[in-house]
Amino acid sequence: MNGRIHVSRLGKAYKRYPTHRARLLEWILPGGKPRHQVVHVLQDINFTVEPGQALGIIGINGAGKSTLLKLITGTAMPSAGSVQIGGRVAAMLELGMGFHPDFTGRQNVFMAGQLIGLTMDELHALMPEIEAFAEIGEYIDQPVRVYSSGMQMRLGFSVATARRPDVLIVDEALSVGDAYFQHKSFERIRSFRQQGTTLLIVSHDKGAIQSVCDRAILLDAGRVRKEGTPEEIMDYYNAMLADREGENVRQEADGNGKTRTISGTGEATVAAIALLDAAGQPAEVHGTGNPVTLRVEVDINADLPELTLGFRIKDRLGQNIFGTNTFHKGLQVRDLKAGRRLVFDFAFPLRLGPGTYSVATALHSSDNHLLANYEWRDLALVFEVMNLKQSYFEGSTWLDPQVVLHEGAATP
Repeated sequence: MNGRIHVSRLGKAYKRYPTHRARLLEWILPGGKPRHQVVHVLQDINFTVEPGQALGIIGINGAGKSTLLKLITGTAMPSAGSVQIGGRVAAMLELGMGFHPDFTGRQNVFMAGQLIGLTMDELHALMPEIEAFAEIGEYIDQPVRVYSSGMQMRLGFSVATARRPDVLIVDEALSVGDAYFQHKSFERIRSFRQQGTTLLIVSHDKGAIQSVCDRAILLDAGRVRKEGTPEEIMDYYNAMLADREGENVRQEADGNGKTRTISGTGEATVAAIALLDAAGQPAEVHGTGNPVTLRVEVDINADLPELTLGFRIKDRLGQNIFGTNTFHKGLQVRDLKAGRRLVFDFAFPLRLGPGTYSVATALHSSDNHLLANYEWRDLALVFEVMNLKQSYFEGSTWLDPQVVLHEGAATP
């Protein structure tokens, strides 16, 4: 079936030799004892992506993400298992797609295009569109060796997506380049998805994964550690980054059908959280633009030299809308004794559009949770925003612009 990816018990292993002499002895003495160690990069990987779906692959460096994509695209052979993929595949695994540095961009387009199955006639017809999308101007006829990494990415992406593929596979290449082209690229990816293209994307960009993917898998030490919604997997991944000796990462149901991720040492914990209205009363529904106060009660369970409380507001897709903490707001809380309870109030106008939002909290030292993570709690609070009094608008942020009409040219 075109666009379907089926990975079954996939594995990749390499031989590691302690010395060049050991490698030579094993080669000239094939009947002797093995002189290598088998290193498993990937083990027992299983998943299926149906046509039109989008799967995000998450993991720290060295987890096996790029190796997995190479096995799926056929640029590397598996040691075990199989990959079945239907239809035409376009892959952006490395910047430039193997462009030759001494040839011009135009010449490389014709070479790279044939490698992904396009004919010369198709490439001649598509060249104007490829040039227009890449937007590298006269550099299209300059040797690729004078290109910046961003220019190579622009041209490589333009070639790979010149004709809508059944399967599009993207590695971290899109993280290179300017913000304008990243937005432009993801608009094309979303357009392909709407037309039925299957997407496989590797990225550390939480927003990219959550905005385009249906689900995600977390790779850890060459194995699938967890699979679920993009928000659930990214929350778990962020908790893993803060994982230290004595900490734990766990997930529990929040009572609303979602899974809450909690991690940390437990030396400080959130005891209660509420979003108060203008009258100081907890409420689950608030109006756009209304004054609110986020109240967080924190229990100190061990003596702490310092404490920072941070929070993030996320939309229903798990994308960050706003975040800050007491460190960045200039509030220093130090020399805390076990047994105390602290109450923090964050007051602000709720300039959010209609929809459902959640609050994540973080208790840590210094300015971020990677140094000493006492507690990270996703979905600590869920609330709804309704537009009760403001004029109609779209989006997640209420800017309330004032409109003034001028006669003639007003630009200085």
